[in-house]
Amino acid sequence: MFKAKLSEPKIFVNAVSTIGELIDEGIFIINNNGIELTAADRAMVAVVDFRMGTNAFDSFEVDGEERIGLNITNLLSVLKRVGADDKLSLNLTGSKLEIMLDGKSKRRFVVPLLDISQEEVPPISQLEFTSKAEIKPHILESGVDDADIISDSVLFEVSDGKFTMRAEGDVSRAELELEKGNENLINLEVTNAVKSRFPIDYLKKMVKAAKIADSATVRLGQDYPMKLEFKTGDKASLSFVLAPRIAEE
Repeated sequence: MFKAKLSEPKIFVNAVSTIGELIDEGIFIINNNGIELTAADRAMVAVVDFRMGTNAFDSFEVDGEERIGLNITNLLSVLKRVGADDKLSLNLTGSKLEIMLDGKSKRRFVVPLLDISQEEVPPISQLEFTSKAEIKPHILESGVDDADIISDSVLFEVSDGKFTMRAEGDVSRAELELEKGNENLINLEVTNAVKSRFPIDYLKKMVKAAKIADSATVRLGQDYPMKLEFKTGDKASLSFVLAPRIAEE
């Protein structure tokens, strides 16, 4: 049994929308901590880790733990019908997830559950990062958009006192730099100066989470995967681990 209500469903809707950019189906785990989903994209280049606590909901009831397999595309097609004034209710009934929208009218959708086997996910909890930068989400999004007009990859660099994103084409170059003391660089922790390059196409999908986030945290190592975390206070977090592209210095 699972029932939940959201009077402000924006966080959930936008999180699922961003997840759907990378994966097409997954297993949502529902328990007394809330809702979570961990899955890798089919190319095994990126891992999505979504967590939404019970405090994000107006009401949340679950018996034990439920694991529900869903087609993300089907779920998102329903969630896109959520209006600005709609309240959202989720109700697990047998092999179906019932979604109720209560606004100017009452609408009911039913999404079938899928029998999905849990695919292997890279052991992201074992990653050890040597540098961390917490920045304003819209600044990170802007840096990715700038890099996108120049190249298909962007180099992230963190040193003592500075966070940099740089993209280079044949004759063009884009660079975003934040130094300690800049209000858009919330926190910077550096064990060692590092740099790693990442594909723009994946980053463009990930930074769509900026619209629901209060902060964005970038964790890096030298030529190492990146962990990119978007948090909405203590209500929800949407994290990504992205494999690096070999540096092209």
